[in-house]
Amino acid sequence: MKKKKIEFNFNYIKFQSKILLNNLNFFIYNIQRKNLKLFRFFDQRKIGSIPRILLSSIIIVTFFYMAPIFSNYENKFFFSKDEHQNNSKAILAYTLNQKNNGLDENNKGINEKDLLIDIFSLNDLESDTVRLDASTIKQLFDDTDYKLEDVRETKLVKPVALTLLPNEIKMIENTTERKEFFIQIILPLILEENNNIRLDRKTLFSIINKSNNTKLEKKWLEKKYKQYGVVSKDLSLLKIRMDEVPVSLAIAQAAKETGWGTSRFAQEGNALFGQWTWSGEGLKPKEADETKGHKVMKFNVLQASVRAYQRNLNTHRSYQNFRLARAELRDRGVPLDSIILSKFLNNYAETGDKYVDVLQKIIKQNNLKDFDDSKLLPSSKDLESLT
Repeated sequence: MKKKKIEFNFNYIKFQSKILLNNLNFFIYNIQRKNLKLFRFFDQRKIGSIPRILLSSIIIVTFFYMAPIFSNYENKFFFSKDEHQNNSKAILAYTLNQKNNGLDENNKGINEKDLLIDIFSLNDLESDTVRLDASTIKQLFDDTDYKLEDVRETKLVKPVALTLLPNEIKMIENTTERKEFFIQIILPLILEENNNIRLDRKTLFSIINKSNNTKLEKKWLEKKYKQYGVVSKDLSLLKIRMDEVPVSLAIAQAAKETGWGTSRFAQEGNALFGQWTWSGEGLKPKEADETKGHKVMKFNVLQASVRAYQRNLNTHRSYQNFRLARAELRDRGVPLDSIILSKFLNNYAETGDKYVDVLQKIIKQNNLKDFDDSKLLPSSKDLESLT
C-alpha cells in the first residue's frame, strides 16, 4: 500500500517566519534610531536616499539569490513528495513488482526465477484440486484421530495435507471451534515446509563438515545458493537463510492475515500470508484502483503459500534482523522463540510495532507455542532421524 511521506509542521514554519520578520523590523528600527554616521553624512548633503536605495538593493538581490537555495532545501527535507511503499509483504518483492526493492547487496545479480522456481513448480503441480467442505474435512480428521488436544500432549501431528480452505469455515459461529479447525488445517503444511528446510540444513552441515565435496553435493549447493538468493556463494550466509520459522509464529501470522481463514484472499486465492504482487496473478483489494497498486498473490494450493511465506522471511532484506536474531538463538543452542523473533517483524505490516503486539497476543492467548516442538508423523527414514 502506498503512502506519501510529508514530515513537516506548517504551524512551526509560520511561527519561525513571524520571528524572522520581527527580528528584521527590529534591526531596521535600530538602524534608523541610532542614526548611523553613514546615513547622517549623506543626509547632511541631501543625498540620503542613495545609501538607503543601495542597502535595499543589496537586501533584494540577496533575497532572490537565497530563495532557490531555501526552496531546494525545503523540497528535499520538508516537502518531499516521493512515494514510499511497504514492499516487505510483496511476494519476495523481486521482479514481480518490477522495482527490485527487495534486493539487498547480497542479492544483486540473482536470477529471481531460480529463487522462485520451486514455489511456481509446486503451484503448477496442483492445478486441478478439489475443495472439500468443512463437514468432510472434520470427518477426515475424526477418521485419522487428528485432534489438537492430543497434539498438545504427544507433540505428534497426523500428515493430513489439504490443498484448499473450506468455504464453510467462515460460517462456524463458535470462535474457539473455528480457530482450532483453522490450526488443524495449516499445522501439517507448516511442519512439512519446516521439515524440508531441516532436511536441507542436515545436508548443508554434512557438506560443510567435509574437506572435499562430490560433484552431486556441489550441484546441490549451487541450487540452494540460487534458491536462497546467495549470489556471493557464502556458506555462512546460506546457513543463516536456510532455517525454519517457528510454528507458532507462522500460525499467528496466517491467523492475522486471513482472519483465521475467513478472508476473501484466503478463500479465493489460498493466500495465507497476504503477500503482494504487482505483475503476478493475484486478487485486487476491494475499493482499490483496478489499474494501479498491488494485488494479493494467488496460489493454486495452500502449500505453495506457506513455502512462499518462508522464502520471503528467509531472503527479503526487510527481515535481515529477524534472520540474525534467529541465528543468534541457534548459536546459543536455545529453541527458536516466536515471541522474541516476532519483534523483528515490524516491517511485515505498515502498522509496525502494533502488528508485532497483535502477533504476540495471538500466540499467547491461543497457546500456540504448544505446537513449536510438534512433529509431523514421519513418512520416511530421513524424517524419522529429525524427530
